[in-house]
Amino acid sequence: MSKKKDSRRSFIKKTTTAGIGISIVPSHVVAGLGHTAPSDKLNIVGVGVGGKGFPNLRAMDTENIIGLCDIDWNYSKPCFDTFPKASKYYDWRKMFDELGSSMDAVMIATADHTHAAITATAMTMGKHVYCQKPLTHSVYESRLLTKLAAEYPVATQMGNQGNSGDGVRQLCEWVWNGEIGEIVEAHAWTDRPIWPQGLERPKEKMKIPQNFNWELFIGPANMRPYHEVYTPWNWRGWWDFGTGAFGDMACHVLDPIYRALKLGYPNAISGSSTTANTESPPQAEKVLFSFPAREDQNKIQMPAVDVHWYDGGILPDRPEGLPDDAPLIRDGLGGCMLVGTKDTLISDCGGFNPRLLSGRIPEVTPYLRRVPGSVDYSNGPHEQDWIRACKEAPENRTQGSAHFGYAGPFNEMVLLGVLAIRLQGLNKILQWDGEAMEFTNISASETMEVVKSFVFEMVNGRPKWNVEHVELNALEAAQEYIKHTYKNGWSLPQMPS
Repeated sequence: MSKKKDSRRSFIKKTTTAGIGISIVPSHVVAGLGHTAPSDKLNIVGVGVGGKGFPNLRAMDTENIIGLCDIDWNYSKPCFDTFPKASKYYDWRKMFDELGSSMDAVMIATADHTHAAITATAMTMGKHVYCQKPLTHSVYESRLLTKLAAEYPVATQMGNQGNSGDGVRQLCEWVWNGEIGEIVEAHAWTDRPIWPQGLERPKEKMKIPQNFNWELFIGPANMRPYHEVYTPWNWRGWWDFGTGAFGDMACHVLDPIYRALKLGYPNAISGSSTTANTESPPQAEKVLFSFPAREDQNKIQMPAVDVHWYDGGILPDRPEGLPDDAPLIRDGLGGCMLVGTKDTLISDCGGFNPRLLSGRIPEVTPYLRRVPGSVDYSNGPHEQDWIRACKEAPENRTQGSAHFGYAGPFNEMVLLGVLAIRLQGLNKILQWDGEAMEFTNISASETMEVVKSFVFEMVNGRPKWNVEHVELNALEAAQEYIKHTYKNGWSLPQMPS
């Protein structure tokens, strides 16, 4: 038996839950791997279609949308109404089992903590995958999807649509042409979160709504009572389900920096924030990544560089040369800045509208592949570029620019920013071994205090904070953040060698 067939069968055995299995279809009968249906249209299914998945699917409506899956059928009704011929499901595993032989591709826009399991299953079935950002909930999951993408001949794309934009390409062309010299530091920022964070777990229980499957929402996380504060939308503000403002926005805002500077693994990270606790990310934070020198480009060197992140209203110091009254956030999303030895480049979120603070306009002939129509954050071009890649034979395929071979390592950087905040109680710069996926300066005996709960009250006319801390073994906590322990029968395939 081949390694691929063995791993697939092993995975299906492990993921069978409540009598639901996944039927693996032999690759020679799977549509979309270099050949399409007679209509020349892909058969696409969507998992998580009530929120961002709905506009993603509308951007894919040049194809056949044959299946829709969501745990909340009330929130998903507009999508169901838009694609009335598509079969409806609560459980993605049942949908994959019933539609697996006819579906070519999968769009995934669930909460962060379920991205990896759904995506890995689709890839091992030989299905093309479009997965929303952040690609995964843990560093290990990102590494897994990167390796699966190298093993299976499917087209992949992470849903950071600015990655297909003209702006990031122009920014890279300027940087690689030496227009700002060697980059010595970089900054990225966003005004997110625009949802609640820094919260405590609700104490009251609420009745689960009709047409809603709470157990399927929980997925691989530990079970907790239903409360409307968790979903829809607000799951980003809970560690068990989301990755906070950093995970939500860094895949957009940091993308030009990661791409232009050809960053790999950082060797050190540190972070600080407003109050965070064991349940919820902070309302504002800043993170520092330190990267070693990389291979020189034709016209510039790539020396060691520090990359700074800010969110929740925190911004970098205004750079010299930025006009008075010019806001650092012009598009309601964020921005980035590259400080070079010759000039400073600043742009909007995703690299759009790059400009030099000197006022000079570089004369650089465009040469990177452009995605038609990708001039802003509108849905459509990013999804359609993935569809184009799906229809190309693997041996001749031009992958979308956010394919998992790129997005996986990039997402690891994003999630390390999350870990810098979750481990800030160690009060030190954390040394990171990217290849081994481990911190090298956390000992087995180290502990850290983390806020568990906090209550403000007035006592005899004076304010008083009652703060409860919990002491964690730092190494065990770090290992769990890097590679989650899945619950409720959920699991992942083995990491390819």
